[in-house]
Order: sequence, then structure tokens, then C-alpha cells
Amino acid sequence: MSRIRLTAAERSAQMVAAAVTAFSAGGYAGTTTDDVAKLANVSQPYVIRLFGTKQRLFIAGFEQAADRIEEAFRDAGTDLPQLASAYDRLLAERELLAMLLHGFAASSEPEIGEVVRERFGRIYRLVKDSTGASADETRTFLATGMLLTVLASIRVDGPDAVPPTPWMSEILGSIRAATAQPE
Repeated sequence: MSRIRLTAAERSAQMVAAAVTAFSAGGYAGTTTDDVAKLANVSQPYVIRLFGTKQRLFIAGFEQAADRIEEAFRDAGTDLPQLASAYDRLLAERELLAMLLHGFAASSEPEIGEVVRERFGRIYRLVKDSTGASADETRTFLATGMLLTVLASIRVDGPDAVPPTPWMSEILGSIRAATAQPE
């Protein structure tokens, strides 16, 4: 059986995808480059050769998650309800959500924090500029998105949600009422 030889770019993309999977499960502190190497079916020294450090690998995974959000928002249209619908679809991508949350949590690491702040700012600017929303509307949109991210991560909302309790129903009902489209 012959092995398919990947280009350096394909191998790098494969490792970033494996990094997102590994870091979304174990976080920055709880994941090793060896964990990523095993998922990518490469050696740990090869991971280090391509990325240099675990931190750079983590940043590459976070950047991929941020790229995915920006792409979805750019493709969605030019008003907040269209972007909200795009984000609703992104909520099904559990690894994406977890990678974002782990990126925020690891932001006390200076290099990670710098990238996370820059990418969050880009998302803010993309939402504000593409929709013409005010600063308050953009803040509310992003705050609601963050709340939905947390709720999906703890399985209050989404395809694998736990049975709702009164507080869960209250929050989700409030979000749905606030974001409902006028008829």
C-alpha cells in the first residue's frame, strides 16, 4: 500500500486541524504537541519543526477558528440578522467554539493574548463596518454571540442540549425575543 505524500502546506493544514481538535478538548495547558502529533499522524519533532512551539501551534488553531467566523460573517450579508443566522450555524461547530473559549482563557500568555485581542477586534470591526451598526448594537451583537457560545458549550442550547431547566428556558427565550425579526 503506497502512502499519499502531502505538500508542506497540506501537512501544516492537517496539523492545524489536529491542533484545533486537541486544544478544543484539552485547552492550552492540558494539551501537548505530542497530543497534536498523534492526531495528525506525524512525529512530535515534526510538529516542532513546522511550528516551533506549542504556543505558535495554539495560535494557528485560534487563527483558524477566527478565520472561520470572519468568513461566515463576510458571506452572510450586510445586516445583523443575517450575521446572527450565520453565527447560529457556527454554533454547531463545537470545536470552533471550544477553541475560541480556550483562546480567551489562554490570553494571559502575552503572545496569545495579543493575537486574541487583535482577532476579536477584527471581528468587531467586520460586524460594525459591514452592517453599519452602531457601537452599542455591535457590542450587543457580540455579547449575545458570546453568551450563546457559552450556552452551547455547556450544552444549554444546540443539537446536543440537555433538557432545559427554568433558568435555561428564561435566558434562551430572552435571546430569541430580543433577536426576533419583525414580521
